[in-house]
Amino acid sequence: MKLVKYAAIGCISFVIIAGIAIPMVPQPQSWLEFPVIPGLEEKARNIFFHVPVAWASVLGFLFALYYGFRYLRSRDYEYDIKSVSSAGLGMMFCVLATVTGSIWAKFNWGSFWNWDPRETSIFILLLIYGAYFALRSALGTDELRARLSAVYAILAGMTAPFFIFIMPRIVGGLHPGAKGDSAGSAPVAQLHMPPNMLLVFIIGIIGFSLFFVWLLHVRVRAARIEYQLSQEK
Repeated sequence: MKLVKYAAIGCISFVIIAGIAIPMVPQPQSWLEFPVIPGLEEKARNIFFHVPVAWASVLGFLFALYYGFRYLRSRDYEYDIKSVSSAGLGMMFCVLATVTGSIWAKFNWGSFWNWDPRETSIFILLLIYGAYFALRSALGTDELRARLSAVYAILAGMTAPFFIFIMPRIVGGLHPGAKGDSAGSAPVAQLHMPPNMLLVFIIGIIGFSLFFVWLLHVRVRAARIEYQLSQEK
């Protein structure tokens, strides 16, 4: 797991340095220059951070779904720990995606929040998983909490891809890739980026994915200790 941690730190550090330091010019002459994207200019750098963070949130929700399913099959409390830990990290990354997206919206659309379909869909996800944690806190017994949480995690996880990948593309909106977008698709969706920007973007996806895996490992270890201490009381 140390290798995963160091790889995550290395990838994210590279993305931060390259994503901020490499200049954007109208006509790039080398790999150390990004092209200026009309309409986005310097704001295009947010792609290197916003999209990988949003991807990490999807990983969290899907892992929660998977471990919830494993719990229902085995009734092993270890899977409940992994499911709730994954959902918590997914929630954290979803909040970060909302924040980075709002900052981008402020500079590109003039306000932090516009109720664009993509903003609305991520807000719905925050409500769904906020209700998930409210449900867990309202249930008294470990077995009942784990069982109902697993069912909820499965149902909620099935909606996450729809709200993040499908809904924003079938409804008209301000976000690139929405229905009616003159470009036909978001540059990120079909990887329509210059090679050097694409490289930084992919390393960002890998880095934040590894970061999620490492955080999940740490959170699960902490949750096991908390559970053992609660059982000893």
